[in-house]
Amino acid sequence: MKKGIYFFIIILTLFSLAGCSIEDRVNNAKVTIGKSEKFSEEEIKEAIECTKENFKSFDGCTLTDIWYDEEKSNKLTQDHLEYGGGYEVGNTDENTIVLMSNFDVGSSGGDGSLEPNSTYTDWQWDLVRDSKSEKWKVVSWGY
Repeated sequence: MKKGIYFFIIILTLFSLAGCSIEDRVNNAKVTIGKSEKFSEEEIKEAIECTKENFKSFDGCTLTDIWYDEEKSNKLTQDHLEYGGGYEVGNTDENTIVLMSNFDVGSSGGDGSLEPNSTYTDWQWDLVRDSKSEKWKVVSWGY
């Protein structure tokens, strides 16, 4: 009987650890929100949460930092709008935000497209929304 209880506790513990692992890989990241004249803190937090949700698909990777720096974001937003096709699909400066992040890649190399056992820094996340009242969507990422 005791062996059965111990076995059950071990199985329960393994399942609880497995369920937390994706959340832990994302939610333990250091979040920094710089001063902004363009977006409210709530708008930036919503963009960060959208990015974190998207990052969950990066198997074997751990998000370590995510931040908003308005000066950098404004320059990268203009690049996205002018050279990334943003204007062509109707994106505007007011409804485009760029976040930055750092993350670690495990031995699997994520989905195989990332360098195993490495750290990626200044990874760019481009997000857009249809209007101020709509939710953010990640439209591109990378360097």
